[in-house]
Amino acid sequence: MPYRSPLLDLPGPIAAPDGHPEEGVPWHWGDPFAEQRTATRGAVVIDRSHREILAVTGEERLSWLHLVISQHVTGLAEGTGTEALVLDSHGRVDTHMVVAHADGTVWLDSDPGAVATSAFPSGGKQTLRDYLEAMKFWSKVDIRDVGEELALLTVLGPDADRVLASVGVTLDAEPYTVVAIPGGFARRMPWPGRNSVDLAVPRAELADWWRRLTDAGARPAGSWAFDALRVESLRPRLGLDTDERTIPHEVNWVDSAAHVAKGCYRGQETVAKVHNVGRPPRYMALLHLDGSPEITPETGDPVMLGERTIGRVGSVVQHHELGPIALALVKRSTQPGAELLAGAEDRVVQAAIDPDSVPGEAPAPGREAAQRLRG
Repeated sequence: MPYRSPLLDLPGPIAAPDGHPEEGVPWHWGDPFAEQRTATRGAVVIDRSHREILAVTGEERLSWLHLVISQHVTGLAEGTGTEALVLDSHGRVDTHMVVAHADGTVWLDSDPGAVATSAFPSGGKQTLRDYLEAMKFWSKVDIRDVGEELALLTVLGPDADRVLASVGVTLDAEPYTVVAIPGGFARRMPWPGRNSVDLAVPRAELADWWRRLTDAGARPAGSWAFDALRVESLRPRLGLDTDERTIPHEVNWVDSAAHVAKGCYRGQETVAKVHNVGRPPRYMALLHLDGSPEITPETGDPVMLGERTIGRVGSVVQHHELGPIALALVKRSTQPGAELLAGAEDRVVQAAIDPDSVPGEAPAPGREAAQRLRG
């Protein structure tokens, strides 16, 4: 059965449409633009209880995870977190995870339906948990799916800390700070927006936590508000802003989720090579879409420059200030001033790249070293 949040039974929420990536949780609570404004000026609480959560325990949890995910975690202290990926053997992104380490447990939460490419000759995709189980071998770790035990809420906005303090949750200001709370954990995130805290709470207490947070002043908001601020923040969502060819460098996941110098993980050769001597073939841009036709492109639609396809559309949202915007993967040669079209069939609109979203040309250490050797 598809997941359906119990909060959808409360008065007010509008469910995400069937087939929507955020299906199963509230899409909005009647006024999505007001919810976005409150997220930038006050505090909102967003139901993200459809996310999957794994718990990794055991004395070798950090040293083992260090070998199978893209992030450097051997020294991940309790009370801290990070982001990480599972890559395939070619360095393409299989899964994105947010990590929290608290009370002897490493928590890995991911979007619904997280999968990874099997390391065995038969290949194919398997669930993230099955992939991690297959990679355990004799390591002293235990992996549990705790999705039926824990559910995720996000408190977002400049007043988030005041709301959280009212319910007994306090965190340091440092991004990815983690604290244990009764039955779960709280983790500060650097996105979306100015202040965001994830709460993993006992699933049986989800409605109670929601009531306590709203009573403390957080406005109910839906996944629409979260996605609008995520897109504005240039943060990709796996499967929307990535395709089967995406490597971490293209979507701003190097540094935040992939360590360029750490060895011993699948796909590391690609990560290191592109960082040191190459450039990714595409970059993720923020597109401003022409809203006058009252149509928008859909995820997967082409981005065109003249007659040439130069990219693909990812997340498409209506933003309370910016209007219709989207993330898109475009060829590296695409310039901000280019006159683009985004969409297909009867949903083609003019689009322009936000120049602030274009990544700078970072130095390639390997190429620079080679040039110095050549004199």
